[in-house]
Amino acid sequence: MHKYSMLAKSLLWKQFIKAAKKEVAPALGCTEPISLALACAIATQKLGKKPERIIAAVSPNLMKNGMGVTVPGTGMVGMPIAAAVGALVGDPTAELQVLKNLTPADVEEGKRMLDEGRVQVSVAPVDNILYSEARVEADGHWVRVAIADAHTRVILIEKDGEALFKLKEEADDTSGESGSYSLKGATARDVFEFATEAPIEDIRFILEAASLNSTLSQEGMGGEYGLGIGATFQRNADRGLLADDLLTRILARTTSASDARMGGAMSPAMSNSGSGNQGIAATLPVVVVAEHVKADADTLTRALMLSHLMAIYIKSYQNKLSALCGATTASMGASAGMAWLLGGDFTTVSMAICNMIGDVAGMICDGAKNSCAMKVSSSAGAAFKAVLMALDGTRVTGNEGIVSHDVDETIRNLAALACKGMVETDEQILQIMLNKA
Repeated sequence: MHKYSMLAKSLLWKQFIKAAKKEVAPALGCTEPISLALACAIATQKLGKKPERIIAAVSPNLMKNGMGVTVPGTGMVGMPIAAAVGALVGDPTAELQVLKNLTPADVEEGKRMLDEGRVQVSVAPVDNILYSEARVEADGHWVRVAIADAHTRVILIEKDGEALFKLKEEADDTSGESGSYSLKGATARDVFEFATEAPIEDIRFILEAASLNSTLSQEGMGGEYGLGIGATFQRNADRGLLADDLLTRILARTTSASDARMGGAMSPAMSNSGSGNQGIAATLPVVVVAEHVKADADTLTRALMLSHLMAIYIKSYQNKLSALCGATTASMGASAGMAWLLGGDFTTVSMAICNMIGDVAGMICDGAKNSCAMKVSSSAGAAFKAVLMALDGTRVTGNEGIVSHDVDETIRNLAALACKGMVETDEQILQIMLNKA
């Protein structure tokens, strides 16, 4: 390989590492209400006293994902309780684990704020797909904090009309130390080569995803969270109504983690692209298959990196939030990791991804809630089916639907569906949800 191409490869691999470290991060609770809780926590810190009133506004997509999901440790759903406890006890330095120190007493105080009408959350008239803004008030003073375009990306802190902080766009470039990255020019093959060839010590950090999400899965297996779907799979395997096979184990363990997360468990998930469910979907099917083939730690590391980074790559063509269920795209990453663990090469991996897109493209996101675990289950099952087909040399062809002969073009077609074709779908979903509320 020529010196220039070696240099280009090295630079691209550095971007991959930055992408994985930025997008694969611990998160306690659904990341949309948690983003608002973080804005409230930062605002309270700058106010310097307990707020008497909270006025918040979020983008339509953030509202959609926060209306029906349980906020960890509270037993309650919705954005108002997230705002209240975030302001009262949130750790402003903990990012997506802002509520890690929440106690029952804090929850009761937050409920009193809601009962007294001192928390207001509305839909903000903004163009940002992801946006949360919190204004906290006490003793005639106020602080406003705005987060935009990523769940923890603070763009403004204002106190009594004076700007304490305003994000400069140039500070968010890919060459700085902020953790920003660029996947421009990358391909699915580049992702595959990085995951399977990079020095193992450079990517070993991804193993934490297996640890965190496996712990969450164990907690959810008790069946006390959400709809208890993962536990349902396991019970019916024990009864003999389902086979106790690899597919059932994939479904049970992956779905139970989503049950726990959506049901308000106080255990963090390792997220992917700002979503705990996407992190779960990209992690646990790979972990279960790795156990099945008795893979060692290094092999699991590479499979997890392939899964998570492929999910990030696919998601990079889409908006952070849309009408397309993110569990499907994360499971496309899982299909890549599973295919490689079961002996597949890049051709097999690309076939599995195309099979997934030919199968589950268009599954809607109708907000975060307990039944998201069902969609995680469907996506994990579709991923395993796609892998089995690919291992047998079968794929959805480029003559069918939105699938193309080339995997990268197929991924871009999926993004066009999500970012352009499903915009009106997204608006209609939110209207239905708001009318119900």
